[in-house]
Amino acid sequence: MLKAVLVDSNAISRGLLNTVLTDGSYNVVGHTHTSAQGYALLQKHHPHIFCIALEQMEDGHNIVEQVRETMPKTLIFLVSGTLDAATIQSALARGVHGFIVKPFKADAVLKTIRNTVIAVVKKNSVPAS
Repeated sequence: MLKAVLVDSNAISRGLLNTVLTDGSYNVVGHTHTSAQGYALLQKHHPHIFCIALEQMEDGHNIVEQVRETMPKTLIFLVSGTLDAATIQSALARGVHGFIVKPFKADAVLKTIRNTVIAVVKKNSVPAS
């Protein structure tokens, strides 16, 4: 079972995403409202998946870069209700793997995570030529 950590300042959003992931057979090992506490949970649990709201990703703590450096195998998903092309481009450049759109639709969230995991596994299992 893949482990996940959730970071979102909105308790309702955290709870809904927690329910979606738990019902989808993911093990949510922790959730919090700040990027600093999210990073502490990452260090403690070493999750496969890290879902972080846009506001916490942009709070000046460079959380995405820290995760990329210290836990390069952890997949990072940006959670937001407002994803425009510039935000997506910037997030991808920083190392985000996928995007979860609010309001949550369980099927879409689970499909996004599953497809991202499959794509990363395929990419990492291709032999070098």
